[in-house]
Amino acid sequence: MALLSSAVRFAAISIPRPQQRTRRATARRPIRAASAVLSDHRARFVANRTESASVQQLQRPLAEYMSLPASQYSVLDAERIERVDEKTFRCFVYRFKFFSFEVCPVLMVRVEEERGGCCIRLLSCKLEGSPIVVAQNEKFSASMVNKISCDDGSDNSGAQKLVTDTTIEVSIDIPFPFRAIPVEAIESTGTQVLERLLRIMLPRFLSQLVKDYQAWASGDVSRLPQGNGEI
Repeated sequence: MALLSSAVRFAAISIPRPQQRTRRATARRPIRAASAVLSDHRARFVANRTESASVQQLQRPLAEYMSLPASQYSVLDAERIERVDEKTFRCFVYRFKFFSFEVCPVLMVRVEEERGGCCIRLLSCKLEGSPIVVAQNEKFSASMVNKISCDDGSDNSGAQKLVTDTTIEVSIDIPFPFRAIPVEAIESTGTQVLERLLRIMLPRFLSQLVKDYQAWASGDVSRLPQGNGEI
């Protein structure tokens, strides 16, 4: 109210035009400052990791297994992966702690078949867990690309390499209780959490993939999941 009354009194005084232009320019400054403050309330986490596993060739070659259509893929772990349609899957990621809050991401992913392998892309992500975490579902965006391939040749033992290369990026509005923390500290913590998830999940994913290949190559057409939900 004090600011408003000052503006009214100020407007009653005769001011030369140049000073009026200065006044208008000054009035726009808080808008730019407000925009800068808003941008400071968003954090970005990025993590990338590549893992590989040596696979001994069996009766049917690994390259043939990697060329299977998505409709023939095993879900690998029925406790954590559900098939939605031929190329779409719902994945329940392990629960983890972010600061003092419990987070459990639920991913919807789609498989794109590629020469010599496939690419898994994130379609959507929903957060479950603590109430403050659930409240962020409309305030963040995420992307993930996981490229899976096998090398063209084999070593002297007849083994080939199975490779997974994954990149995850998350952008989130910083919840009000965390805005006193420097953005750099939040981004560092978030990136470390993503990196730790990849260190845990990718070797396990490759292990399940190798077991599934071994079952398929030995003639098992049941496509039963190889995992049990454990880390």
